[in-house]
Amino acid sequence: MMSIERVPTVVFKTRVRDESVEGPNPYRWQDTSTEDLFAGKKVVVFSLPGAFTPTCSSNHLPRYEELYDEFKANGVDAIICVSVNDAFVMFKWGKEVGNKNVFLLPDGNGEFTRKMGMLVDKSNLGFGMRSWRYSMLVDDGKIEKMFIEPDFGDNCPIDPFEVSDADTMLAYIKGADAPGVTEARKAFEG
Repeated sequence: MMSIERVPTVVFKTRVRDESVEGPNPYRWQDTSTEDLFAGKKVVVFSLPGAFTPTCSSNHLPRYEELYDEFKANGVDAIICVSVNDAFVMFKWGKEVGNKNVFLLPDGNGEFTRKMGMLVDKSNLGFGMRSWRYSMLVDDGKIEKMFIEPDFGDNCPIDPFEVSDADTMLAYIKGADAPGVTEARKAFEG
C-alpha cells in the first residue's frame, strides 16, 4: 500500500447512453479520464471489492446513494463508486440496487486501483485481483483524506467494512466525529 497525494492519471472505458445508437441497447463506448472526473471538483470516491457482492450491495453503495443530497449540501460535487468490474456489470448492478446519483465507475483492468496502491489478490474467494475497500475525499485531483479499511493485504479472510462507509465520510466533511472517524484518524494520521 503506497501513499499518494493526487489521483493517478487513468482513462476509464465507460458506456454512455446515446439516442443516436439504434437498437435495444442505445449505448456507446466513451473514454473518461481522471481529469474529466476530478478537475475543478470536490469528489467523494469509495471503492469496493465487487458489484453484486453482499456488503457492497446491501450497505456500501445504498448508503452513499441515500446520503447523496446531504453530501451535495456540504459542497461535494459528485460521488464515485469504483470497482474492478467492467462497464456492463457496473451498469446492471446499478439498475439492480436502484442507484440514481452515485457515478458507478468501472475500473475493468484495475489500472486506477493498481496506481492507487489498492489492488489486492482475492484469489482465496475466486475473485482474482480486486480493490481493497476504501473511501477518499478528492479536491481538484488532490487527495485530501483517505479512509482505508484495516488488515490491508492479499487473500484477507475477512472483508472489513468499518471506516469507508458514507456516514464516516460525511462526518469527516462536516468536521464531526462519527463511529470510525476517531479510530481512522488515530491509525492514519499517526
